[in-house]
Amino acid sequence: MNAGAGVGRGRRAAVAGVLGAALATSGLTAGTQRALAAPSPPAAAASAKPSAEAPPGSAVLAPVADSADTLPTTQGLQQALAPLLQDKSLGTLNFAISDAATGTFLYGSGENTPATPASTTKLATSVAALSLLPADHRIHTRVVTGAKPDEITLVGGGDPTLTALPADQVQIGGLPVDPDNAPASLTDLAAQAAAALKAAGVTSVKLGYDTSLYTGQLRHMENDDYNVAPVSPLMVDEGKVEPRSLSEAPARVTDPAAQAADAFVAQLKAQGITVQGRPAQATAAADAKPLGDVASPTLARLIERLLTHSDNTIAEGVARQVAIAAQQPASFPGAAGAVTQALAKLGVSTAGLQLNDGSGLSKANLIPPATLVKLLSLAAAPDHPELRPVLTGLPIAGFTGTLLSRFGPRSGAAEASGIVRAKTGTLDFVNTLAGTVVDADGRVLVFAMMTRTPAGADQARAAVDRIVAKLAGCGCH
Repeated sequence: MNAGAGVGRGRRAAVAGVLGAALATSGLTAGTQRALAAPSPPAAAASAKPSAEAPPGSAVLAPVADSADTLPTTQGLQQALAPLLQDKSLGTLNFAISDAATGTFLYGSGENTPATPASTTKLATSVAALSLLPADHRIHTRVVTGAKPDEITLVGGGDPTLTALPADQVQIGGLPVDPDNAPASLTDLAAQAAAALKAAGVTSVKLGYDTSLYTGQLRHMENDDYNVAPVSPLMVDEGKVEPRSLSEAPARVTDPAAQAADAFVAQLKAQGITVQGRPAQATAAADAKPLGDVASPTLARLIERLLTHSDNTIAEGVARQVAIAAQQPASFPGAAGAVTQALAKLGVSTAGLQLNDGSGLSKANLIPPATLVKLLSLAAAPDHPELRPVLTGLPIAGFTGTLLSRFGPRSGAAEASGIVRAKTGTLDFVNTLAGTVVDADGRVLVFAMMTRTPAGADQARAAVDRIVAKLAGCGCH
């Protein structure tokens, strides 16, 4: 098949699997899934088959198969991309392109040179988490007894999605949430605790709250007050001042744990339990008796959410789950070290890799493009079905998350809408994009584009999108 050929059978199947599986696992309601899938012709025949080795009940992408007859060549890619790579709005561009099925490196420039990854750091965090923890792992928030009969302690387990909102008001990205994937409810936790207290004849308590699971500083080292909440193991609604806010940079409270404790007081009152005085910091005893327990969505769903919406607060929470699983301090340095170690165990080169957080807000992070494509190749590999949520979580060009408004009709890259799936990354003077694309021959490629420009972020993003769209439009051999 030549570069000008239309979407072939292999490409239709690959795109259908990518888009269909993504919607099936997104946590959106069935009606919203249908609305998103309908505009894209390839998705009409979507049939995402869960991997036999995936956790029960978890629909994920099937492993990438080496089904295309023709592998793009370095020369073909060079010829096809050369005019686009000359775009001055790209500034300094480091990039890498590999075949997803085999991991074979195909083409790049500065692919082994460390560059600022911005939010593509979340790929490293997510791969590390799924390599150490099962996809159905859940994060628990508990209430336990205190030292005295009228004392109880709210214990944070690291779930940033715990919500104080009524179930019918919970949304993700402005869309309703499927009940099966809804966040843990503080109301449910209060109801459990109140029932246990009343059964013991207690209706008035003193409340303590335990944040001892995490160590180190609460605030991100970049002192970003809007793009990430202070990192606490106890918070509700990601520490937002206004939980219903749909702002991309909502105002955050300065003390998420105190906010959560105050919200819990209100919920207990609604259940007929009086709280004496103000909640205070406390440490739960190891043998404290449980009074209530609620659990987050599965790790797979949290990772899909943090990747689709580039959610920094969830990313930092997941990074700390990596640290805990690796028996490292649940702190910024501990989490970064644990992620790095986990990647090394997977066979990912850590040469040039420098991590300081789990979200990518740190301007000091460094990842070579070749490392990002290696992470994506691992997530697509038949022998790593546990990593598949990394792929299903990637935003869909023109349809979901941080790619919703990219690859549009006037972008010069519209032909790749619904075909490209990629994680975005944006910091001052930095724009990155790393993900998957299905080429005209049905071959699934993985890519990482990392730019640094003195100005013109919109122009740099558009130039990157045109390069990726060209990958989608040709066989390049």
